[in-house]
Amino acid sequence: MTSMFRTVLGAGFDRLHPQLQRRFSVGLASGEACTGRGVMERIWHGPAFVRPFLALGATRHILVPKAGRNVPFVIENVPYADTYGRETVTFVRTFDLPGRARRFDAQMVLSPKGDRILDYLGTHQHLASELHLRAEPDGSLLIRSGEHRFREGPVDVRVPELAGATAEVRESFDDRTGRFRIRVRVVNRYFGPLFGYQGSFEASYTDVRRCGVRPGLRPVREEPRA
Repeated sequence: MTSMFRTVLGAGFDRLHPQLQRRFSVGLASGEACTGRGVMERIWHGPAFVRPFLALGATRHILVPKAGRNVPFVIENVPYADTYGRETVTFVRTFDLPGRARRFDAQMVLSPKGDRILDYLGTHQHLASELHLRAEPDGSLLIRSGEHRFREGPVDVRVPELAGATAEVRESFDDRTGRFRIRVRVVNRYFGPLFGYQGSFEASYTDVRRCGVRPGLRPVREEPRA
């Protein structure tokens, strides 16, 4: 049994920087959870009309409604078996913005075919995105989103391109500083860049079998459809 990230990347996993290999080995097999603590140098938004949608998403811990610079943040990657027995890894980001902290929650599971990651967003997992992973020549990891679906009760529909967006995440390790670097851009095909952030962090690892999953980290509702 290997991590879901190694399964999807296959031989490409070994091309990742060794620190990225350890970070993306978190899972039930390794028994490790990873916590990153650092600073987002910049959190940015696109046009003004985007902000109401970001504010709406923030009520379910999807995206971040405020911009900022040099914002302390924490990312928690904790593996667990969800209600349906699927290995899940949390990607819960907490940004310490002025006034109040904001969260951006995601839980990742392996697709049934094992060729991609399914990313369930928010506290109620109403949005699901396909993620495609690629190891870059410089040892960094590039993640691009594919199809997005909205799921609620009997409803299961593809999010149209006009309302959806493509997310690109690049994570690398800087040997000079000993820190991970991350850059995220969310772009709509018609309206251009909508949201993003970039920064760096240090990672620490814990034994999830001993520490477990802290209260409030798992979603309120889990979506069974893959």
